[in-house]
Amino acid sequence: MSRFERVRGRLRRAYESGRDSVSAGRVRDADPPEESGVASPVSPGPAAPSSATVVGVEQPAALHTSTTSRDDADVPHALRIAAAWSWRLIVIGLVAWALLRIVGTIRIVIIPLTVALLLSALLAPAVGWLLRARFPRSLATGVVLVGGLAAVIGTLTLVVNEFIQGVPELSDKSSQGVRQIQNWLKTGPLHLSDSQLNRYIDEAQGWINGNTSKVTSGALSTAATLAEVLTGTILVLFATFFFLRDGKQIWRFLVRLLPVTARWKVDDAGRASWATLGAYVRATVLVAFIDAVGIGIFLVIFHIPFAFPLAALVFLGAFIPIVGAALSGVVAVLVALVDSGPVTALIILGAVIGVQQLEGHVLQPLIMGRAVAIHPLAVIIGIAAGVVLAGIAGALVAVPLIAVLNTAIRRLAARTVPETPPDAVVVASQTP
Repeated sequence: MSRFERVRGRLRRAYESGRDSVSAGRVRDADPPEESGVASPVSPGPAAPSSATVVGVEQPAALHTSTTSRDDADVPHALRIAAAWSWRLIVIGLVAWALLRIVGTIRIVIIPLTVALLLSALLAPAVGWLLRARFPRSLATGVVLVGGLAAVIGTLTLVVNEFIQGVPELSDKSSQGVRQIQNWLKTGPLHLSDSQLNRYIDEAQGWINGNTSKVTSGALSTAATLAEVLTGTILVLFATFFFLRDGKQIWRFLVRLLPVTARWKVDDAGRASWATLGAYVRATVLVAFIDAVGIGIFLVIFHIPFAFPLAALVFLGAFIPIVGAALSGVVAVLVALVDSGPVTALIILGAVIGVQQLEGHVLQPLIMGRAVAIHPLAVIIGIAAGVVLAGIAGALVAVPLIAVLNTAIRRLAARTVPETPPDAVVVASQTP
């Protein structure tokens, strides 16, 4: 055996003996000898029971499941909940305030787009009929839009013509009504003298003269308002055309911007909201038409001037639920009072109230149904907020917006899984 092989054998025996000694040491550490009452690093002695108290050591405070530190545990639970709600509500309020500021800044764009959505929901069934009649989509949309414009322009022309023809007669009767009021103030329970009447008239004229600058500034701002109205009208026409023609493509593009897991849920809520909007707009048009016809019949029977313009005003006012039709009915009562006296005015007032009751208790529940039913308090608050934010246009779009949000939130909060679209492609994974 060579010297190299002897050295390698010695190294191997030394390695094996060291490995055996290490293994024996691990076995001794795992099973130390029991020594009662003796504590050492290897055998620390018997463990203290869980109920034992260690003198001189502060016990750790028990933490609530909703706390993460000792400081949170020292705060009362109710105060922690109130603080959590407070900062969340503050964040929501700031976001809502920022959204309102943004909407107020670009309301000249937001309002026409909202009106275009309402018109699209109203005219969409007509476009669908023409599409089923093999019309090209662009042609069907153009025909419906031009037909709607023609109907609106024709109605406005009739209203303006009748108003122009009836103004002289109504002006004479208004003068007579003013004289009757003056005679009543002198001979009625107030017993006002001529000097008192003249003083009140002079005060009214002084107020008008003092506010001439305000009237003039309002007239100067009319040009800017007219420009905004013209710009908004053009935007409404273009937006309505493209909503009717490419509405589905626009909605699909918006849905694809969302995460994949949220697309079906949002798409389902959006389609349900669109159905609600269409049902609301069509039902509102039908209810407004019935209101206008009902009040217009009484105006024609009692030969009240401006019967057609007043009926058209009632039709437009009915688009603002609860408030609009009532205010337009008051105008009809005032015209009847000036033209035919208090008895006829009371009859017209009764007709307006009767039509309002028929609308509120029969027409709206029957035509609109529960799908777009909104509590009257929500309607009043929405109209008031719309008037504050955007004037008459805000009052027009407030209630449909509430109806759409109501449907969308309900569908998003529902735990049901939306139905699979008929054109969806489902890819199944292969089992390995």
